[in-house]
Amino acid sequence: MSVLDFVSKEKSEIFSLLKSRETGLTKEEVLALQQSFGFNELKIKRLNWFDVLFKQFKSAFFYLLFIAGLIALILGQRIEGILIFIFASINVLFGFWQEYRGQKAVEKLSHYLIRKTRVIRDGVEEVIDSKLLVPGDVVILEAGDILTADLRILEANELSIDESVLTGESEPVAKTAEPLSEVKSIFEAKNIAFSGTAVLSGEGRGIVINTGSRTEFGKVTKLTASIIKPSVYEKELIDFSKVIFKTVLITFLLIFILNLILKRHLDLSEFIIFCLALIVGLVPEALPVVISSALSRGALKLAKHKVVVKRLSAIEDLGNMEILCTDKTGTLTENKLKVATIGSKDKEQCLLYALLASQFFKKETLNNPFDIAIVQAIKNKERIKDFKLLGEIPFDFQRLRNSVLVQDKQKQKIIIARGAPEIILAISQFSEGEKAKILEEIKKREREGERVLGIAFKKSFSSWPAEEAEKNFSFLGYISFYDPLKNTAPAAIKLAQRLKVNIKIITGDSKEVAGKVAFDVGLIDEPSKVILGAELENLSEEDFMKKCEEFSVFARTAPAMKLRIIKALEKKYQVGFLGEGINDAPALKAAHVGVAVREAAEVSREAADIFLLDSDLKVIIEGIQEGRIIFNNINKYIKCALSSNFGNFYSVAVLSLVLPFLPMLPPQILLENILSDVPFITISRDSVDLKELRRPKAYVLSKIFPYIFILALISSAFDFIFFGLFHRQPAVSLQTLWFIFSLLTEMVLILSLRTRSAFFKPPSPAKVLLISLIATSALGLILPYLRFSQWLFLFSPPSFYSLFLIFLLCLAYLFVNELVKKIYFSRYGQ
Repeated sequence: MSVLDFVSKEKSEIFSLLKSRETGLTKEEVLALQQSFGFNELKIKRLNWFDVLFKQFKSAFFYLLFIAGLIALILGQRIEGILIFIFASINVLFGFWQEYRGQKAVEKLSHYLIRKTRVIRDGVEEVIDSKLLVPGDVVILEAGDILTADLRILEANELSIDESVLTGESEPVAKTAEPLSEVKSIFEAKNIAFSGTAVLSGEGRGIVINTGSRTEFGKVTKLTASIIKPSVYEKELIDFSKVIFKTVLITFLLIFILNLILKRHLDLSEFIIFCLALIVGLVPEALPVVISSALSRGALKLAKHKVVVKRLSAIEDLGNMEILCTDKTGTLTENKLKVATIGSKDKEQCLLYALLASQFFKKETLNNPFDIAIVQAIKNKERIKDFKLLGEIPFDFQRLRNSVLVQDKQKQKIIIARGAPEIILAISQFSEGEKAKILEEIKKREREGERVLGIAFKKSFSSWPAEEAEKNFSFLGYISFYDPLKNTAPAAIKLAQRLKVNIKIITGDSKEVAGKVAFDVGLIDEPSKVILGAELENLSEEDFMKKCEEFSVFARTAPAMKLRIIKALEKKYQVGFLGEGINDAPALKAAHVGVAVREAAEVSREAADIFLLDSDLKVIIEGIQEGRIIFNNINKYIKCALSSNFGNFYSVAVLSLVLPFLPMLPPQILLENILSDVPFITISRDSVDLKELRRPKAYVLSKIFPYIFILALISSAFDFIFFGLFHRQPAVSLQTLWFIFSLLTEMVLILSLRTRSAFFKPPSPAKVLLISLIATSALGLILPYLRFSQWLFLFSPPSFYSLFLIFLLCLAYLFVNELVKKIYFSRYGQ
């Protein structure tokens, strides 16, 4: 049915239409409805294995190989043509396997992203997977929820919903439970809550009208699923590969023309195949595979560390993070409060009134740590049954308190206010001396790191809620709570400092509490180095930025100020924000990397790019470290592949003009290329020195390209030395020896470039990389002695003396690379 069919209906009519009731549906009714309506989810077209395989054939690299194979067959080079098609197939299958694994990695992570909904079934409140909702379910709404079905509102208490996902309008919509007439558009229906929208404030109840694709959100939205969403980093690298390809192609056209001019007896067909094979060998075609493999493995590894990414490209943002803004509660502290002090003449009444102002009347199980601590401390819990809740004004960051209206068993009405102690003192009646004394007591408790709640009440008032009813309270007292530090917090701060990640605490707590916690974990050297949100309010943009950079702890900050701090820092730094509350959603959206904890409000989890299965600062810092490891290893591949490829490129360009024969045959080039790709790809799983993780943006291509160019020149220089030693060898022997030499120097290059330290110093190569290096080297040495490869690749068995000379050259090549590395990084490494 259309949502408009329910707009004008009374509650009883709605229940009748949907065959439901106040106590919700029964289990039998739910099962029957699920059979009729199916799961509450939008059908997403997911790529299957065939789609992934077909995608591999769309790459420019495959087109290049295919054209080269066809040309080879047309020109009568049958063996070369068949080999090219075999190598193309191997690359397609390898790319398919890596990308398919990437898809499976995303699917494995998806079970962490399940949405939950509170419903009433058989008269009992329960939390279910949102996909199990059916029409007729009675849903409980509270601030922070994201709706997953269309609802007709049954009860609304200050209920306000953000419908921008549907309408584009940022202003929240106040909802009502009353029947409405003359509603022409669904967006005029103030008693309907739509799937995909978020509850910003208040609470209420609604009954499910439509689910899945029948919702208004489902009708206008087409969702598609992709295996990997490419990041900016990935796109830049792929574009960079295309630039390299174009550069190589243009240069080879020049070399081709020069060969035609300088060489009279050039075998044109063989030289064309040679050029095509060499172009294929020079382009870093494994780069997309390396990236997808690294990202998918990284995502699964992060999940084991309790860090879940909602999109694989978020790993890039995580690794690039320079500043992490976070609250202290639950990340640096346990968020398991215990009552430390009760500053009141009547301690039991103070605890009782604090509990009355909690969610005790509405929830069977309390989840607020303050309320849990109060329940544990109060002696006579039965007294709460003498009171009845009549109304409430929820907590918000402007008032810094909440208020409730209760009635005791003598029918007397009482307003109770609970919140930040300075606010509660401000609305209470005091002599100045008495107020100053209490305030000093509270500050003393806060300097010890204790969090303090103020409690006040009022029994004489004319109306409520009203502005005058929120004045002249009787101050009942305060309760201080001790929140122990997490054992992992100091170590997390030290690791962040080693990674050059700047931690900034942005909290609503007092200056004293925030300063004490930050000092205890080693973030600041004096507890007083804290700035209040109010002190930032009227600063110029320039001064505001200076304060944001100068201070690491911000106290009593409202959501708007939190957002302003993050936006200011983002002008110069890559900023992450760790949040969980409803009011954190704008900051989570604004940050380069939004991180939410598992228990966060739905609206905050939706806004985040990453969420933590464990609310611990150590978890996210380790996640940042893992993100940097991933991209450090991708950059290792780039350095190794480009320096090796460019070195070969310059060598061949010159030698093809000088030698009367091809320096390496096309099948040999393709074989060397595919053998070297194995260790190149496994380098994405290598271990990394912590010192190399301190500057996430240090390895931008523009910064390391001079180093790559120097390495390419060294590679070319050793190629010329090689040809100087072996130029008198027959063509078939020289081609075989250069195949071996090229393959071994690439293995040596990987050993050297995998770390900025000396190659023999820790960290040791990852096991998989070490095995691939040894296996590839051994295979390259064995193949020339095998009869089938002598026939297929035209190898000639080399003498042991020639191999000995090649080993000496490789050692010299390693030594020179190590020397250049040491000089380069000592001068330009910072």
